[in-house]
Amino acid sequence: MLDTTALRAAYRALLEAAATVAEAPHRLTPPPGEWNADQILAHVSLLTATTISAASAVAAGQHTTYDNRLALDTWTIDNVVALTGDNAALRERLRQQGEVLCALGGAALTDPELDTLVPTRLLSADTLLLDQPLALRDLISGLADAELPGHTDQLLALLAGRSATAAA
Repeated sequence: MLDTTALRAAYRALLEAAATVAEAPHRLTPPPGEWNADQILAHVSLLTATTISAASAVAAGQHTTYDNRLALDTWTIDNVVALTGDNAALRERLRQQGEVLCALGGAALTDPELDTLVPTRLLSADTLLLDQPLALRDLISGLADAELPGHTDQLLALLAGRSATAAA
């Protein structure tokens, strides 16, 4: 069993930051090539769905892989934004996805299932970060430890009047 306390807290912090940005009277326009708040949420939603898919496949005894390239694709991100409707709907989708992932990653999977090695390819922009098998538990924990906090900071950096030091 995986303790999902940190994962729940990371989703909560991300969603609180997203709501703060959505309700802010003034937001910064992201620099060229960077994502706006809706695109960040869509990206995280795609990553969460990919992680849920991998966890579900392991629970079903199927072979699976984990590849985040689709979650980096601009067309796919913008399509998720368009299909979801608005920022509030994106936040609600992500809240529900987080609950599903916490349930799967928590008591629903055994330690041997969480230790299942999943061939993994992770990119950031055009840089290959990882191309090797990772335990499913490490994929889930990676969201809590790095991915979600990084995107929380990215969202908060969109707040007008926020100092560069605070955003870093």
